[in-house]
Amino acid sequence: MIFVLRLAGLIFVAYLAVLALMWAGQTRLVFLRPRATVPDPQRFGYPSGRRITAVTEDQIELQGWFIPPGGSAPGPALIFFYGNGETVATLASVIDQLRPPGMGFLVIDYRGYGQNGGRSSEAGLYRDAAAAWDAMVAQPEIDSSRIAVYGRSLGTAAALSLALARPVAAVVLEAPFTNARGLARAHYPFVPPFLIRLSLDNAHRAERLEAPLLVIHGTRDEVVPFSMGEEIARLGRAREFAVIEGASHNDLHLVGGREVLTTIERFLKQAGMADAR
Repeated sequence: MIFVLRLAGLIFVAYLAVLALMWAGQTRLVFLRPRATVPDPQRFGYPSGRRITAVTEDQIELQGWFIPPGGSAPGPALIFFYGNGETVATLASVIDQLRPPGMGFLVIDYRGYGQNGGRSSEAGLYRDAAAAWDAMVAQPEIDSSRIAVYGRSLGTAAALSLALARPVAAVVLEAPFTNARGLARAHYPFVPPFLIRLSLDNAHRAERLEAPLLVIHGTRDEVVPFSMGEEIARLGRAREFAVIEGASHNDLHLVGGREVLTTIERFLKQAGMADAR
């Protein structure tokens, strides 16, 4: 009996230690902050692309890429917000899978990511998104009335926050989650909800969204449950919910192939983002 009580005590102490780690380390768990230097776009086949610096409200410089739409008149554009383990450098070779033809494109590294300074946080993520918008509208090649946002995984929180704060023309969400507590419940059901300090409340923002919405989700997503994508599509009154059969969290474009970009192009055209040139 004494042995059982001691074992129970050890298990309880271990449980409390895990909860303490979850409380203290959840920001680090969500924001992985990989480091990498932002490369030159020309090295990856974008002769007109350039490195760009976006400055946040709290004066943090964020490095990224800007690729103009081409042509003589200002054109439409897409701001891309990536997932928690990515950087501009890791995306450099696959930009063509994300950028619809004829559209300007901007992607920045978040604070603490890539070569950027600053400490990652939820509030910081939203400031970074606003800085990306300000950097995009400052480009003379861009028609500021035709800027769409594309968020993937963690980036869906940045995209939705920006869509409520700026006149975003359209929103594309890839593998969106409902909120931080919902994700924690899916992966760590033993953790009491009150210990989750992060909000990342996509569900509430989706309800308030007015811009046209496209949601894309893989049926075998092991990180963000497929049901969460369905819920965000419902709450945001999505014009389309693109289901990629057999795709997991990190191979959606590989499994979906050309269908994914075609779906995005069609949606943006229907949302009035097509270039008149």
